[in-house]
Amino acid sequence: MMALQYSWFALIAILIAGYTVLDGFDLGVGFWFLFTRKENERRIMLNAIGPFWDGNEVWLLTAGGALFAAFPPVYASVFSGLYLALMLVLFGLILRAVAIEFRSREWKPRPRAYWDVAFALGSILPALLFGVAFGNILCGLPLDVQGNYTGTFFSLLNPFALLVGLCNVAMLATHGALYLVTRTEGELAVRARVWARRAWWVYFPLALLVILAAVLTQPHLRANYLTLPILWLLPLLGIVAVSLTGYWHGCGQAKYAFTASCSAIVLLLVSAATGLFPTLVPALGHPEWNLTATNSSSSPLTLGVMLILALVGMTIVGGYTIWVYRTFGGVVKEGEY
Repeated sequence: MMALQYSWFALIAILIAGYTVLDGFDLGVGFWFLFTRKENERRIMLNAIGPFWDGNEVWLLTAGGALFAAFPPVYASVFSGLYLALMLVLFGLILRAVAIEFRSREWKPRPRAYWDVAFALGSILPALLFGVAFGNILCGLPLDVQGNYTGTFFSLLNPFALLVGLCNVAMLATHGALYLVTRTEGELAVRARVWARRAWWVYFPLALLVILAAVLTQPHLRANYLTLPILWLLPLLGIVAVSLTGYWHGCGQAKYAFTASCSAIVLLLVSAATGLFPTLVPALGHPEWNLTATNSSSSPLTLGVMLILALVGMTIVGGYTIWVYRTFGGVVKEGEY
């Protein structure tokens, strides 16, 4: 039973990391969309993510479904406590999808400009709110003994969560700019290099600050690291990966820099999951009320059957993702759709 519970904990962490890496560059591209006013460059930016963005969101849907199937009390607590924030995230994702479709059907500059703003806002808003929500999970939610959320929307806007939210925006902005560097050429690629360099100088100190704040202010995140000191290698490797992202970008090694950015995202998220393990949602001020992988899981039969289905589904999604990226890879040129 415990092996199944821990397997689902790891599976959900993998799905969240996969979503952040894949849809992260989509959101990052949206962040920079308003930093150019040239229609041909905006068209190239959209074409660069066009074959991938909707498929990337499958990872988010799968993570939500996995959480509902494996840990229903956690799903209920998180989605009730973060209801307004998650509705705003959903609004942003819908706005982004609608803007991508409708801007291509507008021939007049002014209506198309409105959809361009909608696309940018629909990318920035989820990036910020996902980070704020994750920051609240890290520091803990105000829960009662039954796991019900007892706080308000404004209690979610605490300094640590806002810091994580800003770091997430900077991280995805860097990630998206690096993606554009690898997929574009000419003047847009030059501009994307400048964007990536500027975003990285914000991302790097914020990542250091988030790790330092987590270590100093969140004792429950330190517990596993103090028990097994070798785990400190995870956040250390995460910072090394962030550093290599900037170094390789400065050396003109775009693919290496983007790979390092992907690695940094995974390592930082794994570091957070390791600090939380086996807790899924810490109860603020009442550690005995924490929602963990052992006290919040479904029945062994449900976990076993759903694990088989999840592994089959992930294999299909993984194969599809690899095929799409191989088929539509390479530099995106003007006029190509």
